[in-house]
Amino acid sequence: MSERVRIEVDGGVADVRLNRPEKLNALDTETFVGLVDAGAKLAADPSVRAVVLSGEGRAFSAGLDFAGFLAMAGSGQGDGLATIGSTNGRITHLAQQAAHTWREVPVPVIAAVHGHCLGGGLQIACGADLRIVHPDAKLSVLEVRWGLTPDMTITAVLPGLVGSDVAKELTWTGRTLSGTEAVSLGLCTRVADDPLAAALDLARELAGKNPHALRAAKRLYDGQPGRTLAEQYEAERDEIGHLIGTPNQVEAVSAFFETRAPSFTDPD
Repeated sequence: MSERVRIEVDGGVADVRLNRPEKLNALDTETFVGLVDAGAKLAADPSVRAVVLSGEGRAFSAGLDFAGFLAMAGSGQGDGLATIGSTNGRITHLAQQAAHTWREVPVPVIAAVHGHCLGGGLQIACGADLRIVHPDAKLSVLEVRWGLTPDMTITAVLPGLVGSDVAKELTWTGRTLSGTEAVSLGLCTRVADDPLAAALDLARELAGKNPHALRAAKRLYDGQPGRTLAEQYEAERDEIGHLIGTPNQVEAVSAFFETRAPSFTDPD
């Protein structure tokens, strides 16, 4: 695993950290690769029941490391830049996959946002299911500052969070939001003075739920935008049909009535 991204798993909770604090976790090729590898590793681990994604140091991520990419281009290291733009058979290229990979992780993913969360950093945070943010954090769809448009999956996600008109306004202006305003717009889930501690507490709570039910709910919500109402209702029936009477579902009921902590088995 890349040193740019660190993972620790404890009690079913994966603590994933962007680890370039001296650069405010600015995004370079190694960071993209580390995020993609981390997402794939966690998606394949049935013991993982919740994920917390955060940044070491003073920021979640200040966005793309332009200086690094310009230096790469100037040094003739074109292969690194080509890798970022290659899809390698996926629906995403490397930078997009660094954000999209958290949608492919089948368990809840919570981003803990503090300090700067700008441009590509915000797009990665938006790949998570939930975002707990410090009230004074600084968030921006920043790409217009550089004469660019966002290209790391946020155009597919942001309208569903804040509405199409607000998504366009944030993208066209590149204005900076506080964590408090981000919550008021729906961009983030809630504020906390210590977002990482709050995210880890929530992840531990979720890790104590039936993991099959959590995964089913994520499939239902993430699949909904492309379905008709009839298809969504059918998907609900299918998911609950596969849950009722299973050992973990029975254990959830038994533990509740016996006033004890449940003991769930990991998905196959």
